Amino acid sequence: MTVHPPLRTVSRQPRRAGWMLVSLLVVAASPAPAAPVAPPAGATAAPAAAAYVGAARCAPCHAAQQQAWLGSNHQRAMQPATPQTVLGNFDAATFNDANISARFQRKGPQFVVRTAGPDGKPAEFPVAYTFGVEPLQQYLIPMHGGRLQSLTVAWDTRRKADGGQRWFDLYPHEQIPPGDPLHWTGADQNWNYMCASCHSTNLRKGYDAATDTYATTWTDLDVGCEACHGPASRHVDWASAPASGGGAPPAGDNGLLVHFPAAQLSRWVIDPATGNARPGAAPAAASEIDTCAPCHMRRSVIAADYTPDQPLLDTYVPALLSDGLYFADGQIQGEVYEYGSFLQSKMFHAGVSCRNCHEPHGQALRAPGNGVCAQCHLPAKYDTTAHHFHAAGTSGASCIGCHMPATTYMLVDPRHDHSLRVPRPDLTVTLGTPNACNNCHAERDATWARDQVRAWYGHDPAGYQTYAAALQAGRTGAADAPSALAALVRNQAQPAIARATALSLLPPPLGPETLAALQTGLRDGDPMVRLAAADALQALPPAQRLPLATPLLSDPLRAVRIAAARQLASVPQTLAGPAVRAQIDRGVAEFILAQQVDADRPEARTNLCTLFGELGEISAAEAECRAALRLRPQYTPASVNLADFYRTQQRDADGEQTLRQGLAVAPDDAALHHALGLLLVRQQRRDAALDELQKAVQLRPNDARFSYVLAIGLSSAGQRERALEVLQAAHRLQPADRQILVALATISRDAGRLPDARDYARQLVALAPDDPSARQFLQQLDPQ
Repeated sequence: MTVHPPLRTVSRQPRRAGWMLVSLLVVAASPAPAAPVAPPAGATAAPAAAAYVGAARCAPCHAAQQQAWLGSNHQRAMQPATPQTVLGNFDAATFNDANISARFQRKGPQFVVRTAGPDGKPAEFPVAYTFGVEPLQQYLIPMHGGRLQSLTVAWDTRRKADGGQRWFDLYPHEQIPPGDPLHWTGADQNWNYMCASCHSTNLRKGYDAATDTYATTWTDLDVGCEACHGPASRHVDWASAPASGGGAPPAGDNGLLVHFPAAQLSRWVIDPATGNARPGAAPAAASEIDTCAPCHMRRSVIAADYTPDQPLLDTYVPALLSDGLYFADGQIQGEVYEYGSFLQSKMFHAGVSCRNCHEPHGQALRAPGNGVCAQCHLPAKYDTTAHHFHAAGTSGASCIGCHMPATTYMLVDPRHDHSLRVPRPDLTVTLGTPNACNNCHAERDATWARDQVRAWYGHDPAGYQTYAAALQAGRTGAADAPSALAALVRNQAQPAIARATALSLLPPPLGPETLAALQTGLRDGDPMVRLAAADALQALPPAQRLPLATPLLSDPLRAVRIAAARQLASVPQTLAGPAVRAQIDRGVAEFILAQQVDADRPEARTNLCTLFGELGEISAAEAECRAALRLRPQYTPASVNLADFYRTQQRDADGEQTLRQGLAVAPDDAALHHALGLLLVRQQRRDAALDELQKAVQLRPNDARFSYVLAIGLSSAGQRERALEVLQAAHRLQPADRQILVALATISRDAGRLPDARDYARQLVALAPDDPSARQFLQQLDPQ
């Protein structure tokens, strides 16, 4: 079963459902420690664990850093709503569009919004906090159960001349009624889960599943010193020791969990021969970048008690280059922030860190304009028309204009792609990915842009990232996808996040080449690749997973251990042996704790439903899926999984009721129609079943599994011609899907279309030359 994390963002994402484990790897707490053992006589006591003290304790000794931080986006990430912090117009201002109406006013010291509440009726709601500051500011409203909810009408803080100083709807083109998760009162606008951990310091969500309430706490309301440096109590003790007579601190230990050496920009030495810099000293450690990563990436959480000294994958699972988040070449598509892009860059692999370009306390660039790039790239070579072919001072002469194109999110917030890639209009022509040239020259087509680049440089630039074709093949199910993805997995010169994404796209069933690639990924030195390989084991039967996943049960990183344990959860002790079964059980326990930390999300409860169902814990499984549906009735994967669980218990009547209740709130959900169709097939209600299976295909025509099941149903009903039409349409969309080819060959044979059957069988053999069953099938159709 696959775990698909819901990553924390307020952007509308496609609502997916299916026969799968659908949610977040979330917080896996460490196993319970053994009972403490008394130290031997005379032993030195271990230092007390560091505690958070608040940024105010840091300011007296770090005045320069404090001054740089004051007024920064980090310092103003979240503030109490006061006349000094509220930037929006609350002078009886109104906002109305087709989606939402609101009136903003002051009532004494309080800022108040009148708008439709969770029941759809207008009411007045007080603003407790501001959220963010530029280029927009949102407002947080306290609601029942300790919730803070983010209003979806925001204030545009840009200058009026730039279109700002106005109220605007973050979702102007969508109808979002009360009860929708994206309504301002809904779960996807809930600050406690969605936003709080990155806008405050030492955030503890404090969710109580029994009462469905929050008791959220923090040390600093904003992003303070300890958000990056970790809890500072031992550092404060160290700094105070001489004055209080405590003696000199231990050599080399100032009490901080995380040490950031001064940014050694001068150690990057530009080579006059190439015009590029090389590190004159050891490049930055990955841990420095990982400190910024948790709040600058799409990710799911796997530890509740994060501190910045922990390895990233002990606490978080970064999103891969998935469709909808990234284009096939790795350019940003969804709201993914910076980390996933930067991992793809040549700069990251050379040792460049965030602080080489950004001052960490105030977040300003190290130099204006092209100057920040000139730190490492010789202006005489790169900041010239001979390189960029644009007039000086224009956007085309800007380094970031070509190498870090911006995408606008939340309607007014342009964010730069940090993969630092060369423009590739040739890929736009072949794959449809965007390119920086046409961002400016929108009136021209990609062929014109490609030809211009060829004329300038004499060739199509390759750049550092060379995986676009392989990931596109994997996404589209192209015939060459298995080979292309396997080659990418093996290519150590390419970024780990791309190789991990290739593993996630390996199409089942795994052949010799893709299985070998999976085995390579399981041994990779990068944990992101090992994690993706562990998830990809779902394509194999449990008995085959066992020897492959077992080594990862003792992986040093929690994310990998949990993924391996989840793949082996249902393996019996008779097959695994007592020692390995004990390892699996420890990993499963971590997984359960992980889901329980985000028990306010239906994804986590559905994960537990599926796990408990596999483990035979019947009442627990049913309770978790029902809890998911209480949290969000529209969350259709919970309905699908609950109905499938009922199937295993011979309770199809309960399953049908569950699916029809799901369709009542989500009538256009393809997975619900598909699941209901399968249930009706089992009940031998053929006509009704075919209707439901047909609806599933119409709603999601690119899902090969849906098309296959419908075609088999049609063929069984004697409608072979119609079955072949469905399969041919699916084959055009997914030419490498073996199940579709087998069905095409078989039904064509049964329909008396032997030439067609032989052709499909030959395609199957070409796709899987090492599969003896494919060759045997072809031989049966074509003995010669």
